[in-house]
Amino acid sequence: MAHLLMVESWVGSMGRLLPRALREAGHDFTFLTRDLHHYLRTAPEGTAHPLLAARNVITADTNDTDALLPYAERLHAAIGFDGVLSSCDYYLPAVARTAARLGLPGPAPEAVEAACRKDATRRALAAAGVPGPRFAVCGDWARTAEAAREIGFPLVLKPVDLCAGMYVRRVDDEAELARAHRELAAFPVNARGQLRAPVVLLEELLDGPEVSVETVSYGGAVHVVGVTDKSVGGAPAFVETGHMFPAALTTADAEAAADTARAALKALGLDQVVAHTEIKLTAAGPRVVEVNPRPAGNRITELVRHVTGIDLAAAFVEVALGREPDLMPRETGLRSAAIGFLVPGRTGVLREITGADGLDGRPGVLEVQLAAPGKAVRETGSNNGYLGHVMAADSAGPGARARVEELLAGLCPRVVDER
Repeated sequence: MAHLLMVESWVGSMGRLLPRALREAGHDFTFLTRDLHHYLRTAPEGTAHPLLAARNVITADTNDTDALLPYAERLHAAIGFDGVLSSCDYYLPAVARTAARLGLPGPAPEAVEAACRKDATRRALAAAGVPGPRFAVCGDWARTAEAAREIGFPLVLKPVDLCAGMYVRRVDDEAELARAHRELAAFPVNARGQLRAPVVLLEELLDGPEVSVETVSYGGAVHVVGVTDKSVGGAPAFVETGHMFPAALTTADAEAAADTARAALKALGLDQVVAHTEIKLTAAGPRVVEVNPRPAGNRITELVRHVTGIDLAAAFVEVALGREPDLMPRETGLRSAAIGFLVPGRTGVLREITGADGLDGRPGVLEVQLAAPGKAVRETGSNNGYLGHVMAADSAGPGARARVEELLAGLCPRVVDER
């Protein structure tokens, strides 16, 4: 049995899948967090978040990496860790530095830091000749307006260090650009209490479907597990409304996406990682959107597992231990699996979701998770505000997405104004 140090985590999807993967593999872990209540308040009443089933739950300032490293050394001397990991993007650089400090397996810290900063990623990919959009990194409004005129509208404005699509906006003119710039500037600290970088990334708007390539890298080799599709709504924001695995692509498009992901990982120097690389399939060829040096969120890893039998959460654990993960596909009886998210269209309080009765017993349905009445709802501009999801599969072919869309169409959330 191995014992791992987990430094923070997402609270949803992977934050729940990782404890399961550790437990099923017979491993144990110590959980290190700066804010225990962040996890306590996300569990249903009367239950505990699975992260808090760790052998040890320790509070420390995980936002201060310089203090964290010697503290982790002292913990390592007392407990003895075999690996270090986190599913939360905001702590991946600290985890990589911690693993290096403790002499444990892990990716190069500088590679992880570059992947977790969208501006550094853009520069590294451009230097390596990996195709992406025209872009500019802007330190103030004057440079942002100037760069917008140079690149030309429509554009995408992005923070360089946020996740889940937060404050990523399409802008079609200077007035929209100014509004998006002001809104981002008014969010100087992220949800984990970390000060944000005061720069923005401007990119040309790429046309074409978006996919993600799920990979596992170890021993200098990149293993492509498959390609997932993505649907997006919520304009001018980019809210993920659903995914299907495998993406319904031609063999040539799937291979081109995979080759582009490999090139991006090589350009960043990423190894010993499970990665989720987002790519636009434009008329001019694949273009990298971003590289995430951790497993996919939004339960994409579960779509992969249902279709292929490959557990990317388990692979994530094994890679963190410096071991070769099990990536052998297994026959599951399913040819595609899809997830669709119920996205709120207004702000208020959720009274009910009609059409949900018996949903989880319908043919092909794998998962149903819906918000309970009384939930405070905000019209979302990111992937953080869903009212739930439906996951379904197709045993014959690529019909899972259509099945999910059919099921979601029967759901009607009733949101009322707050009084």
